Amino acid sequence: MDVNTRIARRVRELRDAQGFSLDALAERSGVSRSNISLIERGQSSPTATVLDKLAAGLGVTVASLFEDSRAPAAEPSPMARVAEQPVWTDPASGYVRRNVSPPARSPIQLVDVVFPAGQRVAYETAARDVEIHQQVWMIDGTMEMTVGDTLWRLETGDCLAMRLDRPIVYRNPTRRPARYLVALATLPFTTPRRNG
Repeated sequence: MDVNTRIARRVRELRDAQGFSLDALAERSGVSRSNISLIERGQSSPTATVLDKLAAGLGVTVASLFEDSRAPAAEPSPMARVAEQPVWTDPASGYVRRNVSPPARSPIQLVDVVFPAGQRVAYETAARDVEIHQQVWMIDGTMEMTVGDTLWRLETGDCLAMRLDRPIVYRNPTRRPARYLVALATLPFTTPRRNG
């Protein structure tokens, strides 16, 4: 299945499951109604920034937008062969992301990213209905990540942990591509108990 078709089906499926109209998702995500409609029809290739806004509006991770929405005939496989892993290229920056995780449901998602030299992607990362933790492990190269107001420089082998609850900017300041692994874990928000 073409990756844009997969994204289109998944966005529509998640929107329908939550009972959001196009207008409601547009308001929650900050993505225009017409753009969401084009994405859901597979007539627009969204950028990484737009996917992040849609994911935030739907209360899911960006990686969730690449999952196969078709109901499996049997229990989802715990194996993800490399040839079956969805690969997507951001039309704005050229960064390439491959969803590594198998279709079996898990609270952990793995994403392999190759980030081009000199490129930058900014995520506005809004509040979600779930708590999402992320770790970025540099496999090769250098990346600068601004998480909220803090700038981190990651070199090969470094790992940075964060929650997806503030703006994040990814930038490759070098003249060669960088490669890193993103590990995401989704947890429900826990409400503190009140004494009384």
